[in-house]
Amino acid sequence: MKNVVLIGFMGTGKTSTGRALAHRLGRAFVDLDAEIEAAAGRSIPEIFKADGEAAFRALEKSAVKRVADRRALVIATGGGTVKDAANVAALKKSGAIICLTASIDAVLARTAHVGARPVLDQKDAGDRRRAVEELMEERRDLYAVADYSVDTSELSPLQVVDDIVGYLKREGVFRA
Repeated sequence: MKNVVLIGFMGTGKTSTGRALAHRLGRAFVDLDAEIEAAAGRSIPEIFKADGEAAFRALEKSAVKRVADRRALVIATGGGTVKDAANVAALKKSGAIICLTASIDAVLARTAHVGARPVLDQKDAGDRRRAVEELMEERRDLYAVADYSVDTSELSPLQVVDDIVGYLKREGVFRA
């Protein structure tokens, strides 16, 4: 059974949607960021602060390899997981890739707490909107690898799940 992999910018609802989708499909849920934290024995902000983004991305790549080899999962990735072509290839091979998107205003509201989003926080020099706009533009083409996209700006996680399940059924990816 194939995996369902959620990609997208931070604050688009990958974790909350992933949990609800896994429940609906009767599958295990894997939060890639939680996998990384468990393997490293510390939080992502701590990894970024002590070792930098490159070290975090290496841990992320190892976590992607581990979870992509498993089956029948719903996987929520980090926003930058798609920056590495090998990550994308492994995840694409393992199942359907669904991109969650959201408006800049929705992302700003959902990521308002400084300190929890190291990539955004390190770019944020007082203009968080500009930082989000720049990162979204920088990653736009990377998210285009998705098999399907859902704009979560005005939807609850359960509405997003309904949309994704509808896609999976229509496309015959598997019986959902």
